[in-house]
Amino acid sequence: MTPVPPELTVRPLNGADELGLFLRLTYVLDHELAGDLAAGRRRPEWMWVALRGERVVARLAWWTNERGGAPMFLDFFDLDDTLPEPARGETGLRLLETASAAVLPAGAPRPEYGRYVPPGWREDPAVREAVEARQRVMEASGARVLVERLRLEWRAGTPVPADTGRLRFRRVRDREDLLALMAPVMEGTLDAHGQQDLASGLTAREAAEKHYDEEFAGLRTPKEWWRIAELPDGTPVGFVIPARNNYHPMIAYIGVLPAHRGKGYVDDVLAEGTRVLAAEGVERIRAATDLGNVPMAKSFARLGYVNFERAIDMVWD
Repeated sequence: MTPVPPELTVRPLNGADELGLFLRLTYVLDHELAGDLAAGRRRPEWMWVALRGERVVARLAWWTNERGGAPMFLDFFDLDDTLPEPARGETGLRLLETASAAVLPAGAPRPEYGRYVPPGWREDPAVREAVEARQRVMEASGARVLVERLRLEWRAGTPVPADTGRLRFRRVRDREDLLALMAPVMEGTLDAHGQQDLASGLTAREAAEKHYDEEFAGLRTPKEWWRIAELPDGTPVGFVIPARNNYHPMIAYIGVLPAHRGKGYVDDVLAEGTRVLAAEGVERIRAATDLGNVPMAKSFARLGYVNFERAIDMVWD
């Protein structure tokens, strides 16, 4: 007689002491979980598992940027890839919908889902199937792929170009000083998230304010690191935001004003941001750009940044 599989149980963790249960499936961010729980960036009630008996067959978790914040990002969603289809997809969808109904406010937009994948994930059939299996579950719940991004890294010892002297760099004076440049940079942006903000009806200025308030305002590293690039006569050309998040030093944002694009200034601006962080003695600098933003990707490559990973972001409209 064929044994009947145990019933599926879908539930959150009962507390941080159940982290070992959550870790029975694996993902590249597993090493951050304990620290995130201690810092309040994750909560046990946001970390869910699907169990058949004692076997974890799926898991998910949301993240926020500070203790007490609302769920901002769905960054863990893993399936037991030894399960056959359609059981694997059905299990994942039940977990996603059950957890979402319990954790997220009714009628509120769902936080974006993101997953890190190897740079050549499409070239390995097993990896590709695992990635696409998770995408299929998200699509079944109404999500769509917004963008695929290159994740990049500069490593200590990589040469940093000297200042060419074509531009001069000064510190950002205040919020308005930066917003005055962010707004025109939003016009004609190749960044999918920026394009989404504009498509939602926000003006370029409103989109810039949203970006500043949601990302830059909460950075705890010195604003003295931020740089505005100008021509020798004081005409602004662009800006760069070197910073550090909860995990890594990073180039948080880089922009060149439309009137000055196509002149190679992006390399000068990126080099300045890299010099600021390299002077702090960091071991690495993280950055990211959309796969479709070819000019920016080429600039990172020229500066010695390595594409070590990709990220796929999905959204619910």
